[in-house]
Amino acid sequence: MKEPQRLGDAEAKALTDLTGAIIGAAIEIHRALGPGLLESIYEAALCIELGERGIPFMRQFRVPATHKGRSLGVYVVDLIVADRVVVEVKSVSTVLPVLEAQLITYMRLTKKRVGLLINFTCPVVKDGITRRVL
Repeated sequence: MKEPQRLGDAEAKALTDLTGAIIGAAIEIHRALGPGLLESIYEAALCIELGERGIPFMRQFRVPATHKGRSLGVYVVDLIVADRVVVEVKSVSTVLPVLEAQLITYMRLTKKRVGLLINFTCPVVKDGITRRVL
């Protein structure tokens, strides 16, 4: 069995810096808005913060779903940041395992190695962040 390809030091540092900037933006939003709003509000605010920080992103990125070569519809990924990180925004009381599975599925479908699940409902948003690396 082949070992998964490891990230080089420079690439790992760049991804750590990028996810740190995304998390910083989420913290800024949470400080200003607090918990308890709709996911769409937090997603829009995150887009504003990323834009102000000069970090490129694609919002509501559509990924085709297929089975045996036939179209099933589309998956909609909240954000792809800097063409490197999948970001799923949530506003839920409990992050269930299915939400982490969704993040990992989106990472595989988009061929992105790093993903963040950000739950803005936590009293401290840092406690609501899950980072995954494939």
